[in-house]
Amino acid sequence: MEFIFALFKAVITLFIIIDPLGNIPIFIGLTRGLAREDRRRAFRNAVLTGFVILLCFALIGQYMFMFFGISLHSFMIAGGILLLIISIRIIVRGEWTENSTTPERIGVVPIGFPLLVGPGAITTTILTLQAHGAIVTVTAVLVVFAAVHIILRLIDSIYKFLGSSGSLVISGLMALLTAAIGIQYILEGILWHFGTT
Repeated sequence: MEFIFALFKAVITLFIIIDPLGNIPIFIGLTRGLAREDRRRAFRNAVLTGFVILLCFALIGQYMFMFFGISLHSFMIAGGILLLIISIRIIVRGEWTENSTTPERIGVVPIGFPLLVGPGAITTTILTLQAHGAIVTVTAVLVVFAAVHIILRLIDSIYKFLGSSGSLVISGLMALLTAAIGIQYILEGILWHFGTT
């Protein structure tokens, strides 16, 4: 019973932090110029990338930070800066566009990381590992990414409902929110640094 409660708590917390439902407009905006099959391929790559990254951090994240002498809050600052850059590009250009963009590339960055798996998700996973152990943590990651995969499979229907103009407007608004999240990560990291020095 204790295992079930710990797993339920870990799954809910991680799902809220990753927030695939709230990020749907951003995902639509990022893949707006892709064909339907390319968009699906990008999402498959995003799920695989996010899952592998989070699983690696769940198992060896603490040791990686210790090896490189990096704190979680320094990682939050780096992730916040990356989110801020992504947001600015979406706001200025109307979408995430690069001449060399491929479904594989856009699925890895920025969708897989840092939108699906960012500093918040990584921090949450490491804290879950410390509190409940490896079995609960790995199971929670599996359950959450199974849910994320299902949600991303339904995005085509949502995209069709919103249309091109609607998805453009919503992705712009969500880019502002993403910028705010990025700034929040940066501020938390800086405040923690000055609070411990």
